[in-house]
Amino acid sequence: MINFGSFYQLIAQDERLFHWLDTLPAQLSEWRSNALHGHFSSWERMLDGLPDITPTELDFKNGVIANRTPALSAGEQLGLNNILKSLMPWRKGPFSLYGVDIDTEWRSDWKWDRVLPHLSPLEGRLVLDVGCGSGYHMWRMLGEGAECVVGIDPTQLFLCQFEAVRKLLGNDQRAHLIPIGIEQMPELKAFDTVFSMGVLYHRRSPLDHLWQLKNQLVSGGELVLESLVVDGDEFQCLIPGERYAQMRNVYFIPSAKMLKVWLEKCGFKNVHIVDENTTSLDEQRKTDWMITDSLDAFLDANDKTKTVEGYPAPKRAILIATKP
Repeated sequence: MINFGSFYQLIAQDERLFHWLDTLPAQLSEWRSNALHGHFSSWERMLDGLPDITPTELDFKNGVIANRTPALSAGEQLGLNNILKSLMPWRKGPFSLYGVDIDTEWRSDWKWDRVLPHLSPLEGRLVLDVGCGSGYHMWRMLGEGAECVVGIDPTQLFLCQFEAVRKLLGNDQRAHLIPIGIEQMPELKAFDTVFSMGVLYHRRSPLDHLWQLKNQLVSGGELVLESLVVDGDEFQCLIPGERYAQMRNVYFIPSAKMLKVWLEKCGFKNVHIVDENTTSLDEQRKTDWMITDSLDAFLDANDKTKTVEGYPAPKRAILIATKP
């Protein structure tokens, strides 16, 4: 059964985080009571069925890769493959685990390659990853030398995927996924770097989200913000109807220049737009590990520059900013 005892011990010994213990145990107790519904219990059983493997090779610098000498047998690989496939759909990755390659919907490594050149060094930093999904980028952050990475995401399946990967990586305790939203966090002002990637457009109040991110940073800390954008000047913002690219919960898609203004309005300094990139059909697609519709089905069949609703196709920007 998934438990958070090791995380409680970690934050109890860390003066930057120990105040979190005032609220977190009760929140996770409530989460546990709600998580007893649906498929969660069966996913936890799958975790219990994972083999205990001690990796002899770990690589978080070039991917999320674990290997062992001697290698798993073909039968062991098949068993591992079957357990991991029971946790589908896998959206963020890829992962390479003892000969089992999880080809996720998103090539999250491509996003990481766009983000990495613009980061302040992560060596020795305490990092928060908001909306972390299954935790792929958390491992890449450790690969860049982060001291500890805390991910938050309330989705039950993502937690189970993260815990499966962590077990197969040797139960690494430098990364923890906590199943809450940022609105449930106290203002810790503790993290040296905060990432929010692919979250902002899902928020009904995007400025509130930016303030919540700021309130988790130490003075001088760095925010890494990645979000959907549209072309245009600092006055341009798309407010979609019921759906955008078949997603229901998309509220505001500003231009990158407007997003910069928002960050400055919230008090961030040294705000830079460091990348803009139109999402390609090679970066987000159906795979054997995510078999439902993906980006291609969400775009106009006759004009891939538009969504099926007629809006501009997904384009994403990365902005870097500093808390004074």
